Amino acid sequence: MKSRSFLFSSLGLLLAATLLFSACGRPDSPSKSVGGVKPLVVGMELAYPPFEMMDEQKRPCGVGVEMVYALGQYLGRPVEIENIPFTGLILALKGGRVDLVVASMTATEERSKSIDFSDPYVRTGLGILVPKASTVQSVADLDQAGRKVAVKRGTTGHTYAMEHLKNAEVLVMESSAPAVMEVSQGKADAFIYDQLSIYQNWKKYPDSTRALLAPFQRESWAIGLRKGNDELRGQVNAFLKDFRQRGGFEQLGDKYMKELKAAFKEQGIEFVF
Repeated sequence: MKSRSFLFSSLGLLLAATLLFSACGRPDSPSKSVGGVKPLVVGMELAYPPFEMMDEQKRPCGVGVEMVYALGQYLGRPVEIENIPFTGLILALKGGRVDLVVASMTATEERSKSIDFSDPYVRTGLGILVPKASTVQSVADLDQAGRKVAVKRGTTGHTYAMEHLKNAEVLVMESSAPAVMEVSQGKADAFIYDQLSIYQNWKKYPDSTRALLAPFQRESWAIGLRKGNDELRGQVNAFLKDFRQRGGFEQLGDKYMKELKAAFKEQGIEFVF
């Protein structure tokens, strides 16, 4: 998805414009260089609510999106969002198409071989969605002959299943929706994904699925950068620290995940921020 472009006559007007947020938190920010200020081009897959998604007008929306526009304001740079499939984000970053990746991406050792990461901004972990009548109580119950476990390609759930589930059949999906549907219809025994998505997908199908939210593998999300871009990484880390201290993450959590926060608290599970 290409972001809209507006032309401003001066840098002062540009910076003022970054304060104009829509109901979804999107500023009217130009995508072209104005007054010598280059846009901050950010890659994300706008298919992961409530972090990266699109509103009814097909505009970028969500926790990650609002964080990115706050980062642009902090740096005094206009923001341009590129909607890219998750599996293509690292290639887009390494190839120079985007400056940053903000896509609820887990900072893994394997990914760190090809890109750098900021400090973490979310703590999360892998959870499991199972059919409501399933006897599965933990990930250990999945590694059995005859079990079918759905995962989304390129995710840490995919990696975990390939490394640890030697006896089950792993169903690799290109997106999460068909994986959830397989579980809802009883065609798969489980879907492994991050606990936030597991909760949300259980809420969509409460009559046919059950959520195991306690994480069996803990993870942290971070912003991806090209190798060696230490100046930008320092700026991003300074922003994340400032944003957290100003209560930015707490406000986004209340705005987009109030029900989820309550559910985690009820079950004694640490919340993400």
